[in-house]
Amino acid sequence: MTDAPQQSHAYLVGGGIATLAAAAFLIRDGGFPGEHIHILEELPVVGGSMDGGGDQPAGYVSRGGRMLEEEAYVCLWNLLETIPTLTDDTVSVRDEIREFNAKWPTDAKARLIGNGTTILDAADYGLDARDRLELTRLLVLPEAVIGARRIEDFFSPHFFETNFWAMWRTTFAFQNWHSAIELKRYFLRFMQEFPRMHTLSGVRRTRLNQYDSIIRPVRAGLEARGVLFEHGVRVTDVDFTTGDDGTRRVRRLHLDRAGQPDAYELTDADYAFITLGSMTADAAYGDDATAPELVRGKRDGSWRLWETIAAKADDFGRPGAFNGNVDEAKWESFTLTMRSPLLLHRIEELSGNLPGTGALMTFKESNWLMSIVVPHAPHFDGQPEDVYTLWGYGLFVDREGDFTGKTMAEATGREILTELLGHLGLSDIEEQVAATTTVIPVMMPYITSQFAPRTLHDRPLVVPQGSANFAFLGQFTEIPEDVVFTVEYSVRGAMHAVYGLLGLDDHEIPGIYHALADPKTALTVLKAALA
Repeated sequence: MTDAPQQSHAYLVGGGIATLAAAAFLIRDGGFPGEHIHILEELPVVGGSMDGGGDQPAGYVSRGGRMLEEEAYVCLWNLLETIPTLTDDTVSVRDEIREFNAKWPTDAKARLIGNGTTILDAADYGLDARDRLELTRLLVLPEAVIGARRIEDFFSPHFFETNFWAMWRTTFAFQNWHSAIELKRYFLRFMQEFPRMHTLSGVRRTRLNQYDSIIRPVRAGLEARGVLFEHGVRVTDVDFTTGDDGTRRVRRLHLDRAGQPDAYELTDADYAFITLGSMTADAAYGDDATAPELVRGKRDGSWRLWETIAAKADDFGRPGAFNGNVDEAKWESFTLTMRSPLLLHRIEELSGNLPGTGALMTFKESNWLMSIVVPHAPHFDGQPEDVYTLWGYGLFVDREGDFTGKTMAEATGREILTELLGHLGLSDIEEQVAATTTVIPVMMPYITSQFAPRTLHDRPLVVPQGSANFAFLGQFTEIPEDVVFTVEYSVRGAMHAVYGLLGLDDHEIPGIYHALADPKTALTVLKAALA
């Protein structure tokens, strides 16, 4: 290592897990002084899509919840092994997650629920010979041949009616019209989950929601090292230069700082790490009496920044491939805050699972294709002992509900509760539950935009060719073989960015896990697929 980082400054655009991880790697592995790292975020809070907050009077809310995975999330574990928890600096976040899951292992007993609250035999995947042949064909086709084709282009109608697809699509939030390339990558990346899909026993969860359990400890560690968090700062443009030898550099970041124009000038020794796009951009919240707005106008600055940058070079990606069709990318989630255990106890009786052990429950025949999770309490920092939460989402937000007659997009929080209780067979206790429950729905217009059908050139490389001092971060960069819509993807990208730009050749990036490389796992997968 040279002394270069001691003279350098790093400017990280966006405050999501990718930039937080990049800052941690700059310090831990790159020898960067923390006070030379600037994280520029337009929102008043960091964490990006990994959010979670609220309180008992107003209600708690998370836009989403990530199901982590033991074998595949190697870069995330690498990061969290060196991040202490907020409650005990001798215990790492990784150790806390390991200990929590040992105490509360996932073993879903009601993964799929049919009409009349019938618990379906989710172990019966329902795949026939044609389904398996079509699945195999997708797995062996090169991505260049698959191109921008959709999942529905590769499978017959029977496949989409199987228990396998109902579980797979709701675990990972796939729509039939999403990218066949992304589905292929998911199959290869998470094939070890085939034999345990019906129980989700491979899922790993954090002790609290991911904002409290991951984002807050990472931020605290960075602040302790002097990292500068600048909120209310929107990066609106980036100036690049190209040398005679083809070397490209970022020279200036244009800012809107609390409504006033500003800029950062970068020297040859400085670095820029730029987050592209956002899956939770323009998320809108509703309440018990109001449905959330569907925002189509790109009020958030993340997409506009990428569009501005992409116009400067052919290899900076094509954001229009991802943000150009809100209706194919959107879905809606909701969080229940329950001040009575009544609903919780009824769900326990139906599912046979204690809170925190059942993972995802999907109502297979729901017009909204609704799924719910009952987490272990407390799920939020400071949550009182007599308050409980539930998170859920619907993939088909434009279909009329089975019990409300309204589309999910039109439904208020109270009406979402009606729909949920109907599927649980608990309409008889609706008034009692509603009197002690707050429901906060969230509409997210770009939540699965990273799954949009794409070509090989629609996402830029993390470190573009010829880059001397800049890298791209987030879910819309290209990392061969890895899968988007995962925390692992963001952290792996951050590792590639830092190690690549700083020339940290002596630091090895953990390899991508391949289930089929292990003969024992491959045999188990084969048995499950043929069952």
